[in-house]
Amino acid sequence: MNRDVIITCAVTGDDAKVTGSPHCPVTPEEIAASAIDAARAGAAIVHIHVRDPQTGAYSGETRLYREVVRLIRESDVDPLVNLTAGMGGYIEVHDDGVGRGLAEGTDFVSQEDRLRHVIELCEEGEFAPEITTLDCGTLNFGNENRLYASPPAYLRRGAEIVRDLGVKPELEVFDTGNLWFVLRMIEEGHIDAPAMIQLCSGIPWGMPLDISIQARLAAMMPEGAFWSCFGIGRMQMPMVAGAVLMGGHVRVGLEDNLYLSKGVYATNAQLVEKARGIVEAMGATVRGPGYARERLGL
Repeated sequence: MNRDVIITCAVTGDDAKVTGSPHCPVTPEEIAASAIDAARAGAAIVHIHVRDPQTGAYSGETRLYREVVRLIRESDVDPLVNLTAGMGGYIEVHDDGVGRGLAEGTDFVSQEDRLRHVIELCEEGEFAPEITTLDCGTLNFGNENRLYASPPAYLRRGAEIVRDLGVKPELEVFDTGNLWFVLRMIEEGHIDAPAMIQLCSGIPWGMPLDISIQARLAAMMPEGAFWSCFGIGRMQMPMVAGAVLMGGHVRVGLEDNLYLSKGVYATNAQLVEKARGIVEAMGATVRGPGYARERLGL
């Protein structure tokens, strides 16, 4: 069991379904305010996506990330800022193959373009993130002909870019083979210790939300790794307890779950407060940003 627990709050995500919540933050001001409230409630790390302020659709514009980070850094809290770099990974195909090219909806780009906002903020210097994500594998996504692609050489390139920027990669594991490859990248020297690994459970069609699977992956973690786990939907809070029992940290937030209880929409702060209650009821301590930076070697 983990006695010193760090909570990450995934504030808004990029899924259109999240905008169905009246508490979904959309503008940079709303996203920053929600992240700040989550930090006040106990989140040591805030995981940030941005959205087009007019349409609510996901966006990769650096100016939007810059404004969110600025508002968080100028607030009275100091959470670690974790910017997504998951956009630009979709490939869609036709039923009859690639003779007609790739289908509409394909947005696959280079690692440099996927990390463009992180690169630009690091070059500017003032509002660089401490953490960014690397999605560590390819999986079928949804029920049609769409997949999310992160092949091996592409991921190695992403790890090198992030290292050169001086940003900590959060290694997103969506299926069991993803962790296998993460361990290979660590062995090859692409990832600096301590590795930061996120087990992403219940996303179709990655790994099922089955505690026995997560427990097996927990047992495979490299020595000294910082790892956490989340479940989506109504399994978000059960996975909080499961992750702590297995020795990990936890993630909650509207990106993964919209509800505080059946039919009751949650805010990010409320989800963090509920997770904190579970952690403390188990006899563990929720630790703050200072501990998180020390634990991650930042």
